Amino acid sequence: MHVNPLLDRKLLEDTLTVVLDRVMPKAGDIEYRLLGTGAALLHGVDLPAGDIAILVKDRKAVDAFNDALACFKCLYPPTFLEDMRQYYVEFEINGVDVGISTVEIETDLDWIETYGPGPWVHYVLLPCGSHMVPTVKIELRLITELYRGRQERYDPLIEYMKTRVYDATLLNRGIKGLKKDVQEKVLSRLNSSIDLS
Repeated sequence: MHVNPLLDRKLLEDTLTVVLDRVMPKAGDIEYRLLGTGAALLHGVDLPAGDIAILVKDRKAVDAFNDALACFKCLYPPTFLEDMRQYYVEFEINGVDVGISTVEIETDLDWIETYGPGPWVHYVLLPCGSHMVPTVKIELRLITELYRGRQERYDPLIEYMKTRVYDATLLNRGIKGLKKDVQEKVLSRLNSSIDLS
């Protein structure tokens, strides 16, 4: 396995700018979303991150990224990963793993970060170099980390969100599947008064 340096916001922005500078002139009409811990970093959350994950809608978009980034070291050629149901390619750029993929799972749930309508509906445009990057909303990232139980990542997300306006309804919808005490603890830390019934 390739091991990344610990990403900070500057390395994230520098690397993402290199990617977008190469891809957008050739495939500027591609719909994509920045997600994962890289999305949290671009929002301004200080948390452990090691790679850049980009979600696209179809395999043709993965192939377009692959063609535009062909001058970089390819760590994983475009492949359909059957067990994960995603078409995926990965490059090393600036020493950082950059993965581009589809996630081919159908759902109507809108609070899942990597598939379904969530990442396409719940996102914000964040500046990165000369680009405005469509980045999943922080609520989706927090929901992901809560379900994964990664406290070193969800704690900084909660602290960040405490000082900002967030979509409490979306968050509440997404955490309904967690244990009640976990829901209450998260919402209490966020000073939320959402009805959990």
